[in-house]
Amino acid sequence: MKLLVVEDEAKAAAYLRKGLTEEGYQVEVAHNGVDGLHMASVHDYDLIVLDWMLPGIDGLALLAALRQTRAVPVLMLTARGQIDDRVRGLQGGADDYLVKPFAFSELVARIQVLLRRASGARTVAETTQFKVADLEVDTVRRKAMRAGQRLDLSPKEFSLLALLLRRQGHVLSRTEIAEQVWDMNFDSETNVVEVAIRRLRAKLDQPFERPLLHTVRGMGYVLEDRAP
Repeated sequence: MKLLVVEDEAKAAAYLRKGLTEEGYQVEVAHNGVDGLHMASVHDYDLIVLDWMLPGIDGLALLAALRQTRAVPVLMLTARGQIDDRVRGLQGGADDYLVKPFAFSELVARIQVLLRRASGARTVAETTQFKVADLEVDTVRRKAMRAGQRLDLSPKEFSLLALLLRRQGHVLSRTEIAEQVWDMNFDSETNVVEVAIRRLRAKLDQPFERPLLHTVRGMGYVLEDRAP
């Protein structure tokens, strides 16, 4: 894993480089915002440790410029510990925020969490084609076929199917489906999820011999190929 540390204090930068190298990471250091932005823009890093107070370009401005082209995880380090400062950093695009002085073990733990999260996100993002039994779905072309027949799905039905495919074999609750597909807080009084499931099932399963979309009573819904 290749990390970039952007830190203007020489002792702090050396400390971070030594400690993170001992943890098994490949570490490069920039001592000001201009060099940090240049290095982050032209090289591929798995994660950036970014100080807020930097000469040339401060960390928040660097982050804003970086987010126009890169989605690399950024852990911001700063002595500014006020809640408003932390909010500004997170809203500015930081993935996590650690206030100086900090325990090195906590820094390493936060880096590990961000790297795991980024790895999982890349895996999901890179998966655009799914196949379950005779169902084939291409989420980029927004095309769903079953047994060679095109499924005529509405945008919401397709989004629901894509969610079920990404979590294939896992039971999804009504609450999770509502939040993921409709981006809404779940209201137990509404039946929007049940209606969408019923419509999707009518197109996905009813014309075919073998059902793929299953109801798990009291828990939710799961898409999987169950042996007869």
